[in-house]
Amino acid sequence: MTDAIRDQIAENEARFVDISGVHKLFGSGKSRYHALAGVDLRIAKGEFVSIIGHSGCGKSTLLNLVAGLYQATTGSVAVNGKEVTAPGLDRAVVFQSHSLLPWLTVLENVMVAVDSVHPGKGRQFRLDEARKYVDMVHLAQHAGKKPPQLSGGMKQRVGIARAFAADPQVLLLDEPFGALDALTRGSMQDELTTIWEKNRKTVMMITHDVDEAVFLSDRIVLMSNGPAAVIAKVVDVPIARPRTREALLEDSQYLEIRKELLHYLIGTGMHAAA
Repeated sequence: MTDAIRDQIAENEARFVDISGVHKLFGSGKSRYHALAGVDLRIAKGEFVSIIGHSGCGKSTLLNLVAGLYQATTGSVAVNGKEVTAPGLDRAVVFQSHSLLPWLTVLENVMVAVDSVHPGKGRQFRLDEARKYVDMVHLAQHAGKKPPQLSGGMKQRVGIARAFAADPQVLLLDEPFGALDALTRGSMQDELTTIWEKNRKTVMMITHDVDEAVFLSDRIVLMSNGPAAVIAKVVDVPIARPRTREALLEDSQYLEIRKELLHYLIGTGMHAAA
C-alpha cells in the first residue's frame, strides 16, 4: 500500500461523518424558520461526539439530517463518502422514547433489526443474532417479555440492542436516557460505554446532561442559541479510556472541561433570557 493510499484512507476516516455548510430552513414566507445557519462538522470513524445546547438550538435537527429524516436546505451531509439523501441501514437512531413495538417480545423487537440486515439468512441464524444482542444488554432473562412488562431502563436497553443489531456504521442517539431517573440513567451510561468500548461504533449523541457528555465523549460540540444556530465551540475530552465515574470525580481534566461547558451554557442561557 502506497503512502498516498494510506493518506487517503486516513482522510476518509477522519471525515467519516462529513457535515459541510449546512443550512436548514422550515416553512415559508413569514412563518419561515432558519434552524441551522452554516454548520460544518467532521466526525472521525469510531469517534463518540456529543452535541449540547439550549432548547431550540438545532441539536435534533442536525441529528435528523444525518439520519436522513430531514434534507439540508443548502450544504451537504455524507457518511463514509456517500451523500445522505434518506434513512438507511448504515445509520441507526435511538430516540428518547424507546419506540418499541408493544405487541412483540424483547427478542422479537431486536429481530426486526436483524431481519432487515440479514433477510436472506435462515431463521436459526437470525434468532442467534438477536439473542446475542439481547445478551449484550443483559436482558436474556426477559427475552420473552413484551414492552409493557419492562421498566423504563429495560425498554431503553432493548432500543440500544436493536440499534446495534442493525450493525450500523453510525449510531445516532437523541437524548436516549432523558426520560430515566438519575440512578437508572447512570447505569445506562455505564452500559453504553461498556458496549461502545467493545465495537467502537461512530456515535453522535444529543444530550442536555453535561456530566453525561464528558463521561461518554471524545469531543463535545456546543451549539449557539437558535434561530440560525451554528457550532459555537468544540471541546476535546482527552481523558483516557476506559473511564469510570469514580475516577472522573478526582480527574482535574474532567473538572476543567465540566466547568468550561457550564460557563458556556450559563452564559448563553442568560443571553437568551435577556
